[in-house]
Amino acid sequence: MSDTAKNERRVITGVDPSGPVPVEYRFSHAKNGSRHLVVVFANLNAPGEYGMGGGLLDNVRANILWIRDSFDGANSYYLCKGMDFGIEQSVAGLIARVMTALSLTPDQCTMFGSSKGGSAALHFGLKYGYRNIIASAPQFRIGTFVVSAMAGAARAMMGEVTEDKVRFLDSVLPEVVRGSANRSANIYLVSSPQDRQYPIHIEPFLGLFQGYENFNFIFNDSPLISGHDKVTTRNIPSLVGLLNLVSHGIVPRFGAVRNGHEEPKRDTAAIDAYLSATSQVRGDDFPPPVVLTPAAEERLPARAVRFAGSAPGAVRVSIWEDGKFQGSPPVAPDGGWSWERERPWAKGRHVVRLFGVDANNFHSRRTEVVFTATDEPFAPSQPTAPAGAGGQAPGLPPVLTVTSPVPGQQVQGPAVRFTGLAPGAVRVDFQERGAVLGTCEVTADGAWAWDPGWAWIEGDHAVEAVAVDAAGNACAWATVPFVLMNAYIVPTQGGYTATRY
Repeated sequence: MSDTAKNERRVITGVDPSGPVPVEYRFSHAKNGSRHLVVVFANLNAPGEYGMGGGLLDNVRANILWIRDSFDGANSYYLCKGMDFGIEQSVAGLIARVMTALSLTPDQCTMFGSSKGGSAALHFGLKYGYRNIIASAPQFRIGTFVVSAMAGAARAMMGEVTEDKVRFLDSVLPEVVRGSANRSANIYLVSSPQDRQYPIHIEPFLGLFQGYENFNFIFNDSPLISGHDKVTTRNIPSLVGLLNLVSHGIVPRFGAVRNGHEEPKRDTAAIDAYLSATSQVRGDDFPPPVVLTPAAEERLPARAVRFAGSAPGAVRVSIWEDGKFQGSPPVAPDGGWSWERERPWAKGRHVVRLFGVDANNFHSRRTEVVFTATDEPFAPSQPTAPAGAGGQAPGLPPVLTVTSPVPGQQVQGPAVRFTGLAPGAVRVDFQERGAVLGTCEVTADGAWAWDPGWAWIEGDHAVEAVAVDAAGNACAWATVPFVLMNAYIVPTQGGYTATRY
């Protein structure tokens, strides 16, 4: 086994929706029961807006929490959107909940980042009382920097960009450093005279750290550093080495230190429960995409492979093969989607996996599609039953699939919308306890949706549905059991209150 394979860490993804803004994260358990948490904030142009990825931290023994700096598609310095600091509140809550689930204290946590991630490490570390902070090449004048170098972030953070808002954002980090009571924090600030940002964003603020008991300024004057980005890339090995020391309880300073405290057999039930509750992959409340074409094990010309289907509740479908991203088509309001790859598929058998993604970036379970790409001439096929549901032979009744409500679902009333698939059918009829409720048409790709437009009675329901084709052939009636919860959400000053009517 290679060293790389031995060092690879299992990474769990999730979304914490507890605060005002959903926050996406990645988490990796500590090695050998290390009792420490490292929180990683993303640098500029970080892949996927997560910092220090790609295995850079594989040898760090601590628990690692990566937090994504992408809110409605824009960077925010983990602070604000339209000058509303709900993002900061949500990020601070995520860190606190992970720390608590690990049964750790702020003294057992390290905030870590470079560039804008370094600014965030200083901000959250000092404002929220965390013991260790490692910040490489941060920007102190955040408003000035985003206006000059990150136009998208400036618009997202400020809304309308004004001089007053720029000045306010410029003051955020300096005021935190000036007013923090966390004077015993172990702070490691890295910069270089070759960084063109140093005279503007760091040097004028070094005096604010007077009175901090263990402030360390690491000034790298290497001639190999040619700009801001090189400050971090040239120092990554040293930063990771420093991170390992700090996470072991060894902080470079005079005096005696203690380290260790591993607990390899410690109960992980609390953090496992948190990770499960905030998992990015949702269960029965977010059904996986249904694929109408290609059919299971279908043979298709390599240049004429078209995917189509339905994904209720999703805003896009993410398509992968062998762990490699292929495409992400949008989902129409009625749940329909379709996608064709620009380049031909390699000849042979393909196993493609898909999942739905909702507006908050939660993921559905996976759907698997298997087909074979050939060099045969194109011969279009008719949409068949959804992948995994079995095919439909000519002359047989259509196949009906109901994707929402799912069986036993508690539906927030008073309205109920039914969706599903019925390839080969022209309409779907509905009834309850023998009473006719209505009908809806089936689109060419087999998708259907029915919204009766009335207020349903609260309680248990068992609606029956049947698909009918153009020749009048009908499938067996399918029962859709659900529970209607006639409640609406009333915003209050302190949160949200559910009120029945």
